[in-house]
Amino acid sequence: MASTGEGVHVAIDARFLDHRTPAGHPERPERLAAVAAACDERSAELRARAPREASAGEILRIHDEAYLRTLESAAARAPAQLDPDTHVSARSHEVALLAAGAAVDVARAVARGEARAGLAAVRPPGHHAEASRAMGFCLLNNVAIAARALQRDEGLDRVLVLDWDVHHGNGTQHAFERDPSVLYVSTHQFPYYPGTGGAGEIGVEEGRGATVNVPLPAGSGDEEYTGVFERVLVPVARCYAPQAILVSCGFDAHRDDPLASMEVTRAGFLAMARIVRSLAEELCGGRIALVLEGGYAESGLREGTSAVLEALLEPARAVPDPRARALPPGSALRAAVARVADAHAATFPELRLD
Repeated sequence: MASTGEGVHVAIDARFLDHRTPAGHPERPERLAAVAAACDERSAELRARAPREASAGEILRIHDEAYLRTLESAAARAPAQLDPDTHVSARSHEVALLAAGAAVDVARAVARGEARAGLAAVRPPGHHAEASRAMGFCLLNNVAIAARALQRDEGLDRVLVLDWDVHHGNGTQHAFERDPSVLYVSTHQFPYYPGTGGAGEIGVEEGRGATVNVPLPAGSGDEEYTGVFERVLVPVARCYAPQAILVSCGFDAHRDDPLASMEVTRAGFLAMARIVRSLAEELCGGRIALVLEGGYAESGLREGTSAVLEALLEPARAVPDPRARALPPGSALRAAVARVADAHAATFPELRLD
């Protein structure tokens, strides 16, 4: 990839491979090779960004100081295990700081107009990480740290965080559920790990209405995901009018993924990415940055990354008319939209089914 400049910026680095997990663990370094292969196919059209470590100040906007000390000490005595799924190797603390810093810098480049769009192709992932603990392969909540950086350092008042990972981003939801200045929208397999993300979880106190969960049943595929984007994401985003869109970009809803039961294909991820890119163009000057989360089939990571880059590099398309998407009676799509419409009747009356 060429050096920095205008265009689509990608932060990917061999140092992300230095976070090591036990043999057979799904969140393995080889995941990044599949992402890199997709990036290499479009390398002449992309701009590389070298990651730097996030500062303590950036991280402490989301995480507790005691937790940062725990993470650092765990790496010092590695190998260590922070929860049943989450492991730390000798360089994991350093790599987690790099992942968070990459997410922040890609988001800032987009907010400042230095990049048309961006992808932080990082590991370990982040959206399960809570303020005070690691969880579900995640050490630091990269997208949440980036969202706060946009607000505190770039002066943005309203940020939309879209999470299309197959697992609900409990850490991101909890970081912002009391804060109406960040709209969190999540599509995820439900019920499934981590057990959160019901449609009735709409935020707390002043943040009520600024959390939009769209739980989907196992077996959902391109039709359901694209339909939810058209019938839920589009009207909600238009109503909220964000100044930037960040995407927790997991590819584990892919039909080949070993940890989930969804059926999304490359075509589905392309349609999803096109909708989000077009929304960004319509609502916030094209400011969109994606941060890699899960995805545990190399085919899914490669196809998903390829689809996202295609959508970011091509001319933006018109945002689909939400009313043009039919909701067949008895369909999983209709049921999903109905649950969200009921939960958010007071906040987003645009979600009505008629």
